[in-house]
Amino acid sequence: MTLGLTLYTAVLALHIAFVVIAFGVIFAFPLISLFGRRMDPSGLPWFHRMQKKIGEILISPGLLVVIVAGLYLAGKLHSFSAFYVQWGIGAAIVLGGLVGGYLGPRQGKLATLAERDLSTGAGGRDGTLGKEYVSLSREVDIVGLVACLLVLVTVFLMTAQTS
Repeated sequence: MTLGLTLYTAVLALHIAFVVIAFGVIFAFPLISLFGRRMDPSGLPWFHRMQKKIGEILISPGLLVVIVAGLYLAGKLHSFSAFYVQWGIGAAIVLGGLVGGYLGPRQGKLATLAERDLSTGAGGRDGTLGKEYVSLSREVDIVGLVACLLVLVTVFLMTAQTS
């Protein structure tokens, strides 16, 4: 039995691996946020700072690997005009903008708001959070879910083209 490893299959494996590595965590964020608010609101400032940091050191660089590998694969297959390739490029641009331009700054703000609310009692000394935090958190959760949906649709389109 031969492994049959070529540059193409190695890049394809890298492409798939980095989709999982870079974007797998975003599917857990809404659950962590939900349970964190219920179980231990005092950990929310740390959680939101960690979300922002993960975006900076894992998701954004991982997206770059996904893009470079995807461009190589599309070039090798001469498929830049295919819908799934154009969708993938568009999705990568949107995801990059969402993570770097929208989610990251707001996750930092959520950390600050949670810290303020929990220390000053703006939302109440019993661990509740203020209206500004709750509103922004809901907004970030919705955008995060849109990002998850975009990843899922993109994966579906990439795999559907091979059937």
